[in-house]
Amino acid sequence: MRAKLSYAITAAVLVVYFVLVGSRGVMLIQSGTVLTVTFGVAVLILPVIGLWFLWKNTQFVRKANALAAALDAEGGLPVDELKRTPSGRIDRDSADEVFARRKAETEASPEDWRSWFRLAVAYHDARDTPRARKAMQRAIALHEGRPVEV
Repeated sequence: MRAKLSYAITAAVLVVYFVLVGSRGVMLIQSGTVLTVTFGVAVLILPVIGLWFLWKNTQFVRKANALAAALDAEGGLPVDELKRTPSGRIDRDSADEVFARRKAETEASPEDWRSWFRLAVAYHDARDTPRARKAMQRAIALHEGRPVEV
């Protein structure tokens, strides 16, 4: 719940920022000189890119949460079996051990979205965010029945 709230607040702040930047771009365009119109168009591109990124990220999070709910309903969510340091951080060797099991599970059934979901969690626990995101994207694509890029 706390993560959803912080995401919603961050998204709202970004939307307000994009509106403010966009209004400045419109003001520059309304000035009418070649230089201000050029800068105005350039300034308007930034909020468009930002809104696109925010939309894609929100869709990804929504779909990943839907997969987590489906897996939870099946009783298949990965159990937190990781050892932690006294400060609460995940022990690297423990994360590597769980990751090896999840990778073997995924290699054994590469068309199962559940194994890709669990592999994404293992990548995340091993602090490999780019690979965690790609594994989750693959899980989403498999769940939706879309072709998967290799």
